Amino acid sequence: MALQYTDLTLEELRAYAPELPEPDGLDEFWDATLSAARQAGGEAELTPAGGPIRTVIVEDLTFPGFAGDPVRGWVLRPADGRPAPAVVEFIGYGGGRGIPGERLGWSAAGYVHVIMDTRGQGSSWSLGATADPHGSGPAVPGFMTRGILDPATYYYRRVYTDAVRLIDAVAEMPFVDAARIAVTGGSQGGGIALAAAALSDQVAAAMPDVPFLCDFPRAIRRSPEAPFTEIARFLSSHRDEVDAVHRTLSYFDGAVLARRITAPAYLSVALMDEIVLPSTVFAAYNALGSADRSIEVYEFNGHEGGSIRQWVRQTEWLAERF
Repeated sequence: MALQYTDLTLEELRAYAPELPEPDGLDEFWDATLSAARQAGGEAELTPAGGPIRTVIVEDLTFPGFAGDPVRGWVLRPADGRPAPAVVEFIGYGGGRGIPGERLGWSAAGYVHVIMDTRGQGSSWSLGATADPHGSGPAVPGFMTRGILDPATYYYRRVYTDAVRLIDAVAEMPFVDAARIAVTGGSQGGGIALAAAALSDQVAAAMPDVPFLCDFPRAIRRSPEAPFTEIARFLSSHRDEVDAVHRTLSYFDGAVLARRITAPAYLSVALMDEIVLPSTVFAAYNALGSADRSIEVYEFNGHEGGSIRQWVRQTEWLAERF
C-alpha cells in the first residue's frame, strides 16, 4: 500500500461529527429483537477443548444467539478458577474463532477471555464453526448486503444480537466477575464491540480497534477498498433501492449506536487505513456518550493499526479501570 493519507487531516478528524439521522423506532427495534432472542431460550454449554495448552483452561463454548441459533466460541481462563474480569472479543471480517488456544494474551494477563465465532464467516483467514441458517435475497458476494433491503432481515441484526446474547451468557458464568465485562475487537470486531456496548447494559468497558461498520453514508461512497465497496456494488445494480439501503444501515451504524454508550471507551484509528477510513472511526468516537473516552492515533499505519502495541496499551488502560 502506498504511504499516503486517504482522508481528512487529523485536525479535521478530531472535529468530524456528521449529522447522522436516527431511524424512527431505533430503540424499539433493538428492544424487540433482543427480547425475542432471549425468549427463544437456550443455555450456554462449555466442554473441554483439549489440545496442548496447560497454563490456562480452554473450553469450547456454544450459546444461544439470534432466534436461539447455536453460536460457537472459545473460553480461555486462568486455571485457578477464581472469579475474574472478562474480555469478550469479536472477530474481523471473514474470520472465525480460530483453533483452541490461538489467542492466549488476555487469559495470560489474568482475564477470562471469551471469543465469539461470527455466524457464516470463518473461511477467509481463520476458521469458523457457526452456520447462519437464515436466508437472504439477492446480494453481492460477501456479507455486507445480505438482507440489506429491510432492517429485520439484515445480516448484522443477527450478528449484533449474537454479541449481546453472548454477554448475557458471560455474565452468568460462575468464574466471571459480572461487574467487570469488557468488549473488544478489530475492524468488524471493533464495530460489533461498539454495537454490543450500546445494546447491552452489562458492558463495563469498550476497546474497539479501527472499528468497521460506522458512518455508512460516507464509508460506502469514499472507501476505496472492500468490504464497504460491496454495498456500492449492490447499489450500482439496485439503482432504485438507495433510500431503502440507507434506512436499513441506519439501524446498525456504529456512529449512531455510539451515542448510547456510556461505559469507558478506548478506541484506535490508523490514518493510512483504506479499508476503514479514519473519518468513520472518528464519527463513532466523537458521538460516544462516554465521559471517560480516549483514542489512540497511528499516523503511519494502515488497517493493521497498532497491532500488538495497541493490545499492550489496552491492557494498561483496562487495568486502570478494572
